[in-house]
Parts: sequence; structure tokens; C-alpha cells
Amino acid sequence: MGFKHTESATHLAGLLAKVSARALHERGQALGFAPGQFPVLLELWQEDGLTQRQLLDRVDIEQATMANTLARMQRDGLIERRPHPSDRRAQLVFLTDKARAIEEEAKSAARAVEDDLFKGFRRFERELLLQYMRMALANAEGDESADTVRHPIAP
Repeated sequence: MGFKHTESATHLAGLLAKVSARALHERGQALGFAPGQFPVLLELWQEDGLTQRQLLDRVDIEQATMANTLARMQRDGLIERRPHPSDRRAQLVFLTDKARAIEEEAKSAARAVEDDLFKGFRRFERELLLQYMRMALANAEGDESADTVRHPIAP
């Protein structure tokens, strides 16, 4: 039997990521952020003053991509970098007032994108799909605990 891309989870996940990023871009552009910047913003809204290394570990992207993203965010007035007090090689990344001011609207934009994606889903279907996505991601990352995850609707 041949490979059908319409039956491929990796193909469909890629399409979903593209469509989601495009929708977030449309909503985020008016607020002054790009989809690739959103994960960094989320981390800094949660804990401001992280190093680039800490952001790399939390966002899980390549170092060069992070460096470019931070440079764009600094250019766009979303972050500022300050010297680390005890590590001369490191810098701390802080949100600007501009970035703090858009937090609620940016999160609302992301929620709206998700709501559009899940239009027509019942609540349990949405929760089930999210659980299955987490399990597939854990499998893809070689997380052994994914083998022991119980069926999400099993008692």
C-alpha cells in the first residue's frame, strides 16, 4: 500500500502548524508580534529576565533561530537585553512596557485562533485530541513515559 499524505499524521500536523501560524500572524500583526515570537513572549510573561540559554531550553528551538528572534524582538521594541550580574558572557532578556501592554490581547488572539480550530468540536473531543497530540509529541521525543500514559477517557 502506498503512502497517502492525506492520511499522514506528520503531513497533517505540518499543515495544522502552518494554518495556525498564519492565523496567529494575522491577529498578532496588529499587536506588533509575529507567531515565532509568541512562545518567547509567553515564557517572559511568565518569568521575566531569563537568559537566552533558559529561553532556548524552554522554547526548544535552534540557537540561531532564537538569536534572530530576539534580535527582531529587540528591534520591534518588545524586549531589551541587559548584562547578567554574575556571568559576563550572558545577557538577561526583559520585556519592555510595549510587550507587557499587549499580553492580554495577544493571549486573547491565540485563544481565538484555537477556538476557530476547534469549531464544531465537543469539549471532550477537544480534550481528547489535545491528549493524543501530547502523547504523539512524547513518542516523537522518545519520552518513555508516553508508553505508560493511560487512555484519556479510561478510569
